[in-house]
Amino acid sequence: MNTQSTAPYISIDNLGKSYGQTTVFEGLNLTFKESGFYSIIGPSGCGKSTLLRILLGQEAPDRGEVRLEGTPLVPFPSPHRGIVFQKYSAMPHLTCLGNVMLGLELRESPVLGRLFGAARRRARDEAMAWLRAVGLDHAAKSFPAALSGGMQQRLALAQSMALKPKILLMDEPFGALDPGIRADMHQLLFSLWEESGMTVLMVSHDLPEAFSLGTRVLVLDKPDPARPAQITYDLALKPRPVQTHLEKAQALAPDAPQTLS
Repeated sequence: MNTQSTAPYISIDNLGKSYGQTTVFEGLNLTFKESGFYSIIGPSGCGKSTLLRILLGQEAPDRGEVRLEGTPLVPFPSPHRGIVFQKYSAMPHLTCLGNVMLGLELRESPVLGRLFGAARRRARDEAMAWLRAVGLDHAAKSFPAALSGGMQQRLALAQSMALKPKILLMDEPFGALDPGIRADMHQLLFSLWEESGMTVLMVSHDLPEAFSLGTRVLVLDKPDPARPAQITYDLALKPRPVQTHLEKAQALAPDAPQTLS
């Protein structure tokens, strides 16, 4: 994994977002170092997904600013910022291989959206390498409808990772998976993060998941329902082992449910 710099990689200054008369959050100030794994938890309606959409460039804040490496974040998506949603986002008419190749082809040929000859062979080889990395090389010719939920989420990871994003944003990526499959996905994600050195920001409702994966856990909450959400806890974690983080989560809230609703 890459060594983290002491300077902020992502800076969020006085961020505010409203929808009509409802202010989701106001005056949000955060910094994230490069190559960290950040878990963002909190009850529904506190703006966790909204914050991810702003970082992705899908939405613009109403107030304040987000900077990436000191430069204001451009408010539209970029291949340097990958996204994995809870709902699978594969193209249903393309095979697994075709779905991973699509991003590579659009990156290299944004007008035609297709490569030819040696360039296409290189893209195919790269896509197959990522399918192998997530354990889907045997399903390269399968269509998304033929995949289980865990396999579709592996495909979503391969799609994002193939573009080598600097930042990977994840919005409840494992919420729909069974516990056993979720544990496998945790190990896969953690391995990919360690190998790539990318910066991960993951929204989750699952406390053990947040503590087992994150190097820092932030709680976005509304202590007063009439006021905008704010960061109520910001906990830095030591590196793994996983069990240490799980025990810390249980020690902080031994009688708490395993999810936040």
